Amino acid sequence: MTAEHRPAFYALAPGGWRDYATVLHPPYTLWHLSYVGIGAGLAPHVQVERLLVALAAFFLAVGIGAHALDELNGRPLRTQIPDRVLVALAALSIGGAVALGVYASIAYTAWLAPLVAAGAFIVCAYNLELFGGAFHSDTWFALAWGSFPLLAAYLAVAERVTVEALLAAAFAGFLSLAQRRLSTPVRTVRRRVASVTGTVELRDGRREPITAESLTVAHEGALRALTVAVTALAASLLLLRLA
Repeated sequence: MTAEHRPAFYALAPGGWRDYATVLHPPYTLWHLSYVGIGAGLAPHVQVERLLVALAAFFLAVGIGAHALDELNGRPLRTQIPDRVLVALAALSIGGAVALGVYASIAYTAWLAPLVAAGAFIVCAYNLELFGGAFHSDTWFALAWGSFPLLAAYLAVAERVTVEALLAAAFAGFLSLAQRRLSTPVRTVRRRVASVTGTVELRDGRREPITAESLTVAHEGALRALTVAVTALAASLLLLRLA
């Protein structure tokens, strides 16, 4: 499979262990786990154990569970992972995430309980496009994959929600909205478009061909840069607070 025909810029050649690496959506998993780090890092006192529990829960729920359900629903990454394996991965990982959430609700603050229930619902409703796809939208993606992990991590560590946390959640939500707006046209070109034809005529008379690569290169470059940026922000914040 050539780079131009891969279903995502991070997709490996299909088959074997590579399918499992691809289905994790590594850049996006790292991106959204960074929101957990930012949320925990903004709390008045960072507690490593609570940070690790939050990271583990969201890695299970988003990195594995959500992406396994997404691949089960239409095979967008064209992996060869059997359906039963995807179902098992989703059930075990989401169940594990919920178990960690229940533990945190008991050990840290009961205010986490409604967030755990909401998270378990949205990860299934969004990725399986339940209720006619009502929850599969840009807005829900921004809230569930951006604002939610940051706010939940902050609450798990600080045991309360503050104005600063809400503003940071807004940052995560709008950044995730930007991610969604950049990735949607790329997914369309890579996964649904059979061919691209046309030219762009410049004012000096030159013509440049329109290709699948020209339609995706800028968006994917921005997505790569933003992944590094948000990861670096989370790492720097945690290093500052834990030093």
